[in-house]
Amino acid sequence: MSQSYTNLLYHIIFSTKDRKPLITEQYQPRLYEYIGGIIRGTGGISLGIDGTEDHVHVLAKLRPDRALSDVLRDLKANATGWMHDVFPVLKGFSWQRGYGAFTVSYSNVDEVRNYIARQKEHHQRISFRDEFIQFLKANGIEYDERYL
Repeated sequence: MSQSYTNLLYHIIFSTKDRKPLITEQYQPRLYEYIGGIIRGTGGISLGIDGTEDHVHVLAKLRPDRALSDVLRDLKANATGWMHDVFPVLKGFSWQRGYGAFTVSYSNVDEVRNYIARQKEHHQRISFRDEFIQFLKANGIEYDERYL
């Protein structure tokens, strides 16, 4: 076979540093648009972005020649700088160091996209911490509660 075929779909979750509620509805649309642009700039495709004041969910198709960790490092660094430039009142804004990334089957894209789009509603019932633990458990990932 002379060609390589991939469909690398990820549900990525990351939070503000110390989960500070800094991404208010005033900032969310522009930030999400900017994050989508960063993903496009890496050759990826943004399939859905939403979140709450303290975290973001991204559904994205990424290129096989870009490491997920590199994409997230660049995304978070660029988005932080952009937030500082565009919204000077948020000069203390930054992201938590880590992230969660979970592969998504093509057959589940619509379900994950809908889940991401309902974040505000979802988090009226469950905290971000509890949601993240559910993701870790559902994906068989061991974790240390001190680092959540």
